[in-house]
Amino acid sequence: MLASEMIRRGAVYHGPKTAVMFGDQRMTFTEVDLLSNRIANVFVDTFKLDVGSRVGMLLNNSIYTLPIDFGFVKSRLSRVPLNSRLSLVEQQQMLEGAGVDILIHGTDLTERARELAQAMQGLKLISIGSAEADDLLQLAKAQSDAPPARRCEPDDIVITIFTSGTTGKLKAVEHTQASWAAMATNVLINMEVGEGDVMLHAASMIHASGCFIVPYWLRGGVAAVLPGFTPASYLDAVERWKPTALNLVPTMIGMLLDHPGIEQADFSSVKSIIYGASPMPRPVMQRALKAWGPRFAQYYGQSEAPIFITHLTKSDHVGPKAEQRLASCGRPSIDCEIKLVDEEGEEVAPGEAGEIALRTPFAMKGYYNAPELNAQMFLPGGWLRTRDVGRFDDDGYLYLVDRTSDMIVSGGYNVYPREVEDALAAHPAVREVVVVGLPDDKWGESVAAFVALRQGASAEEAELIAFARERVASYKVPKQVRFIDEVPKSPVGKLLRRAVRDPFWQGRERKI
Repeated sequence: MLASEMIRRGAVYHGPKTAVMFGDQRMTFTEVDLLSNRIANVFVDTFKLDVGSRVGMLLNNSIYTLPIDFGFVKSRLSRVPLNSRLSLVEQQQMLEGAGVDILIHGTDLTERARELAQAMQGLKLISIGSAEADDLLQLAKAQSDAPPARRCEPDDIVITIFTSGTTGKLKAVEHTQASWAAMATNVLINMEVGEGDVMLHAASMIHASGCFIVPYWLRGGVAAVLPGFTPASYLDAVERWKPTALNLVPTMIGMLLDHPGIEQADFSSVKSIIYGASPMPRPVMQRALKAWGPRFAQYYGQSEAPIFITHLTKSDHVGPKAEQRLASCGRPSIDCEIKLVDEEGEEVAPGEAGEIALRTPFAMKGYYNAPELNAQMFLPGGWLRTRDVGRFDDDGYLYLVDRTSDMIVSGGYNVYPREVEDALAAHPAVREVVVVGLPDDKWGESVAAFVALRQGASAEEAELIAFARERVASYKVPKQVRFIDEVPKSPVGKLLRRAVRDPFWQGRERKI
């Protein structure tokens, strides 16, 4: 199956129905399909772009997100989306790294686009939503709304998306027509999506939110898209659009729970609350279950393999042994094989922790222009390493221990930060916490916790150290606790341990 065929079928099956909502704007399946045809024809006939060309996208969420994305799929081109919150230097590195010489940008991001053009000789800018003659929408008006003549192939690259993981080194993940279609199938395997179901999106559509577009499209669901997230605007959208599903990251759930008047918010239409992208603090989930009941489902996925590598179902969140299961990320999806391996790629003994390796049709083709990295990440037999360390329990649930690159080695003992973070997050005064290894002349690294307290709450360093000592082994207990206003996060809400850790290691050669 190809992503282009899924797009075609959705348009045929659901033509006059609403496909996307953004503010007061609406587009039907037919309108999205025809506009995406015209955009694809601009790429092919006006820009004369060859099959496989990469085009940059500097766009915030909008009513045009779907037709632009679909236009790339139909024209056999790869879109290279940039997060608008990144710095100029980061965005330039991505565009240069992918060999991009055309950048499509929103009118709200014109200034940044011009800065990029000044920094990159030969970069052509194409606006969307302006009155200029070379605006993408203006050019599309002159094109046929018939599908482009190009015939899509399974190995066509449809997206080249950069990720840095926790290492800070940019990598360009490539997905194909086939893997993107498999991703949509993976979502439908793990979620019930029916005609007219509405998913509310507030996160950037270039990340996990965008992975739900094609499956909802195929089943006749609606994408209700917000320009961004604030608790007030999100709750307003829930009451106004009556979504059946919410797609949130844990930080957003915590912010909603802390919002004044959350108890009175009307969530009666919501059947499912999907979360993932970063670890869910246990206290936050316990509050969420108390407030909204068992409507939650968790996915564990990566840019390299979106979206349900494993699935913690709604029923997994309640009932006997629920407290134990909430520490896991669920069981493997039926279309994904998982094994745990050691550093040499050999499978570890049952019950032992090891690096998660997977084999699935929704895995990436590889990293763009990175043969050495691909050789490291792919094992014989088509297995892909994740750099996540996990272990299985006797019931087949997978528990994420940590990232291999985040492991702290203190006095010869391995300490996985997430375990310590989970322990400290249970303290009532702690809002967020990140644990890192700091240089220590005696132990090599010492465990340190950086804590952001809840508004109006207080705690002392000794108090939190004692709290942790009751919950983790002595060698895992933080040697120090530092208080900060906010825990650094990536543009998609992931904790950035390296932003806390790296300044302490400057000028040192790490031995681990």
